[in-house]
Amino acid sequence: MEFYRVGGQPTILANLAWGRAQNGQPVWNTGRTALAHFLAKDPDWPKKFHVWSMDWTKDSLSIYLDGELLNSQRLQQTTNPDGSNPFLQPQYLLLNLALGENGGDPSGSRFPITYEVDYVRYYKPLPDPAR
Repeated sequence: MEFYRVGGQPTILANLAWGRAQNGQPVWNTGRTALAHFLAKDPDWPKKFHVWSMDWTKDSLSIYLDGELLNSQRLQQTTNPDGSNPFLQPQYLLLNLALGENGGDPSGSRFPITYEVDYVRYYKPLPDPAR
């Protein structure tokens, strides 16, 4: 769940990544949506809070922004070369504000920058009574 300029255009990214045979070179499934898509719906979109959500089941991951699907991945296709699947392992949540575009120089960034998170929620689905 990121924001970058892609081809010079402000873009929202919904990324999923997992390992492959070349050490340090992950497989990426990147969903890209131009910020203009959201601005067309609401010119004040950047000034508002938004709801990112991820539906994570034993079969798939789906990433949403304000209820709109941005990316999804079947987990049967995310197996690492050693046979493990990172999305079927215990996880933790990391929230951060990264500056400098992929390790670049952040000195051109305008400061101060405000990074606000209103809330974080985790929901565990109820067991399916049909199973």
